[in-house]
Amino acid sequence: MRVLTVNAGSSSLKLALIDEQDETIEARELDAPGARVDPDQLREALGSPLGQADAIGHRIVHGGRRFHTAVRIDEEVEGALRELSDLAPLHQPKSLAALDAVSEVLPEVPAVACFDTAFHATLPDAAATYALPAEWRERWELRRYGFHGLSHAWVARRVPQMLDADARELRIVSCHLGAGASLCAIAGGASLDTTMGFTPLEGLVMATRSGSLDPGMLLWLMEREGLSATELTEALEHRSGLLGLAGSADMRVILERVGAGDESAGLALAVYLHRLRGAVAAMAAALGGLDALVFTGGVGERAAAVRAAAAAGLAFLGVALDPLRNEHAHGDTEIGAADAAVRTLVLAAREDLEIALQVRALLGP
Repeated sequence: MRVLTVNAGSSSLKLALIDEQDETIEARELDAPGARVDPDQLREALGSPLGQADAIGHRIVHGGRRFHTAVRIDEEVEGALRELSDLAPLHQPKSLAALDAVSEVLPEVPAVACFDTAFHATLPDAAATYALPAEWRERWELRRYGFHGLSHAWVARRVPQMLDADARELRIVSCHLGAGASLCAIAGGASLDTTMGFTPLEGLVMATRSGSLDPGMLLWLMEREGLSATELTEALEHRSGLLGLAGSADMRVILERVGAGDESAGLALAVYLHRLRGAVAAMAAALGGLDALVFTGGVGERAAAVRAAAAAGLAFLGVALDPLRNEHAHGDTEIGAADAAVRTLVLAAREDLEIALQVRALLGP
């Protein structure tokens, strides 16, 4: 089964055709500013081998409480996905716009929704529940949903293969570090804890997102300074994180400036690493120990200095890197020191493969 994977980002649409041997036949990235897909550009792209798909897998950000696994998209499911836009107003509409655009070009090809939240459906109540009034939690379905589930699911699938180990016996902390960033505590192949919550704002410091904050500070800003919810949302989503600390959202720029002695970049990196190390330790605590630490995502795969600095603060957990292996890591590879108690790996983020595998599992051969 050849699967066309569709991944809608903030300003682009990533398309990839995956064959029966999990090889990429073709991949394209189209400009899609504001989730607006140029129909002529899309039709041209899907007129190539990309359009020769037996099935389509769409990355959908939010599945709410209803969707815990991949599901074939029909009129009822599509309606439910649109209703969930209230839970992810910045992300869900982009996925749905891509669904509409691709379905118009390939209306006869079965389409499947694969959810970023689904992998975290296994979170225990202790990890998923906010300490809020019961009537709030029930009325508005307030809980920790978690995100980046497709990336973390791929880690859970790939690490046992690389280590030649039984997934049921592995305790993994998966670090998806990109423009958005989250960690996941994985045991027995399932998510037991994660850093993102009701929205992707919770958790780590990210490129332009703040990560976890004191809600009392936000209330103070609203009451004392008269900031509106719209103003807060714009600042927390688009002007915070590394950008707010150092004026750049690009980790490569931050590291270059740190090397040149720039103080604001040094502070940004220090805050980023402080949150990252603390969150890794928290995930390890949720697992009751740690067997493998995994870095993935753009920063996780390419920033050797970030991996080294993070690992240097996690020696108490048994993490130690081989400097040369870390510096020259490429693709899926192990970078831990030979005698380290914890295995440390770098994995290429392959949400496209995870989507293809979920589509095949649902639709069959």
